[in-house]
Amino acid sequence: MLRSLLLHALRLCAQTASCLTLFPRFLCTAFMLWLLDFLCIRKHFLGRRRRGRPQPEVELNSDEEEVPPDDPPICVSDDNRLCTMASLKAVWHGQKLDLFKQAHEGCPAPNSQVVLPEGFQYQHILDYARGDRPLVLNFGSCT
Repeated sequence: MLRSLLLHALRLCAQTASCLTLFPRFLCTAFMLWLLDFLCIRKHFLGRRRRGRPQPEVELNSDEEEVPPDDPPICVSDDNRLCTMASLKAVWHGQKLDLFKQAHEGCPAPNSQVVLPEGFQYQHILDYARGDRPLVLNFGSCT
C-alpha cells in the first residue's frame, strides 16, 4: 500500500515537472500560431480596403498571357486557421513526445531489445555493432 502510494506520488511529481518544463515552449508556440493568424487576417482585411482603389496593371509574359500574382487569394475562415484547439492539442502532444523521447542527437543510441525470428530469442540491438563500423537497421520493404 505504501509502495503504491509512493509510486503514484513520484509519477505525479514527474508529470508536474514535465508540465512546468513544457509550458513556456508551448506558450511561445501558441503565441506564434496566433500571430500568424492575426497577420493573415490583417492582410485579408487590408486587401479588402484596397479593392476600392484602381487595380495595378496585369503583368504579361512573352506570349501575351497573364502572369498569376505571387500571392494566392486569401480565404479566411475557421477551417484554415492555425490557432485552434485541435492544433494546440497537437502542439502540446508533439512537444511532450519530443521531451520524453529516448534518442537524442549527439547522445548514445538506445539499446532496445529485438526478437530474433529463429527461436524467438531476445537480444539487444547494440550486440550486433562491431568496432567503429556503423550499424544499419533494415526493417524490410513491401515494394
